[in-house]
Amino acid sequence: MSNDRDLLDTLAGQEDALVFKTFNEITAIEVGEHLLRAARAGDLPVVINIRTADRVLFHAALPGSSPDNDEWARRKSNVTLRFHRSSMRVGENYRLKGREVCAELGLDPIDYASHGGSFPARVAGTGVVAAITVSGLASEDDHGLIVKVLEDYLAEEQ
Repeated sequence: MSNDRDLLDTLAGQEDALVFKTFNEITAIEVGEHLLRAARAGDLPVVINIRTADRVLFHAALPGSSPDNDEWARRKSNVTLRFHRSSMRVGENYRLKGREVCAELGLDPIDYASHGGSFPARVAGTGVVAAITVSGLASEDDHGLIVKVLEDYLAEEQ
């Protein structure tokens, strides 16, 4: 189906376009604050989590979110940090092939979720250094919120 291929191309294009010049603790806080403002403006019941492989750099839980959203954020960010791709792209890629990422690779679904909502913080010339994650909305909406905020944030950075 061309729509599935188009979606994968769109997701890959987003990752290619949304690249940071630098990314550190301050960048994580700034991006987190932008996500927080967008979520609050829309009264969205989400958890926002930005982390590296070994520590959390930013976290917020908005009204209406639940501890389950924290778990989904952890599981989705594990996918992004393992594959260096958005969790939505990983999930769609496997779905298009009729496979599931956890079953295919022997990953425990308690620790990995290939649903939309985690996006790689990629630094030009370096690679992926963190995962930017939103959980609480539909998979596509979690992903879309991150993409919109990153588009705006990175445009300001130019």
